Amino acid sequence: MVQYTDWGERADRWSGIRSETVDVRGTKVHYLVTDQTRTSGLPVHLLVPNPANSASNWLDVLAELRAHAHAIAVDLPGTIAGHTALPNRRAASIETNALFLRDFADALELDRVVVHGWSAGGMVALLFADQAPERIAGLVLVAPALPPPLSAGEARRWQTLGRAGLAIVAPVALVLVRVSGRRILAAKWRVLDDPASIAGSTWSTGGDLTRMSPEIAGLMRDEMSVVEPMRLGSAVRVYASLMSLMFVRRRTALHAIRRVASPTLLVCGDDDHLTGRASIDDWTAQRPDWNLVVLHRVGHAPPFEVPAGYARTVIDWCGPRVHDRADRGVEDSRGDQDRRK
Repeated sequence: MVQYTDWGERADRWSGIRSETVDVRGTKVHYLVTDQTRTSGLPVHLLVPNPANSASNWLDVLAELRAHAHAIAVDLPGTIAGHTALPNRRAASIETNALFLRDFADALELDRVVVHGWSAGGMVALLFADQAPERIAGLVLVAPALPPPLSAGEARRWQTLGRAGLAIVAPVALVLVRVSGRRILAAKWRVLDDPASIAGSTWSTGGDLTRMSPEIAGLMRDEMSVVEPMRLGSAVRVYASLMSLMFVRRRTALHAIRRVASPTLLVCGDDDHLTGRASIDDWTAQRPDWNLVVLHRVGHAPPFEVPAGYARTVIDWCGPRVHDRADRGVEDSRGDQDRRK
């Protein structure tokens, strides 16, 4: 495990960021937190990683947010390289991760948060925002994995062939990771050893991962070097649940998109090979009130490629929009308390 009382021991740029743990319904949960003092009435920034990865993926962004906000990045249960245990196999899913966020916010007494969700973490953040609207001061979806537009025929095929396919593929994938887990991890380690090797390959998600800081790349290599292959099984289950929400049980996520009431910022890269422009246009057509920022020459990993630009984009967007809303939330809460007296 890679944890530090102060991450400045690992890299100067991460000084003032700490590893902490909290008990959430009997599970010891690891998270990273900035030293910025929490200001009463202002929301905390809660950063949700891709469920296959760990809170440490947000370290460069936490370093940039540190001067502007109190920020926390959480290790979701059962992630490949994270430090939060999986309570049980059923906990490895997108929907249970969303419920976990609510329990985590309760444990840390986070009344109002600006929740960031990256990639599949975007689906987790969206469902959390839908389930706990009273807690959400703002929602930031970073290259999110949300339902893409489908024709009527495509939707029918996913309801039949796609549903059956997922039922078959997930168990087969679990067998494969048990047999080939070490080779899969070794391949991932080699990519981290030379991020330039991913460009133009079938693994490419767009953008330029050579822009990733050497500190992040080195940390990810260290984390992956101690991962047990059995942890890949949790990732298979999480991504099976993600595919189901995106293509089969779409109604849950589509309703969440339509219902979410908080100010929402959609951050995408113009060279993202996973989050297509057709999907972005579809989401913003459904929610024209969402703010869209497209980062130039960036792929699926803005927090890796342009952490300073990403943090500046979020802070500039938050400004009075989120803070005024947070203040109103405090006043409304006090008003409700007064009316109950």
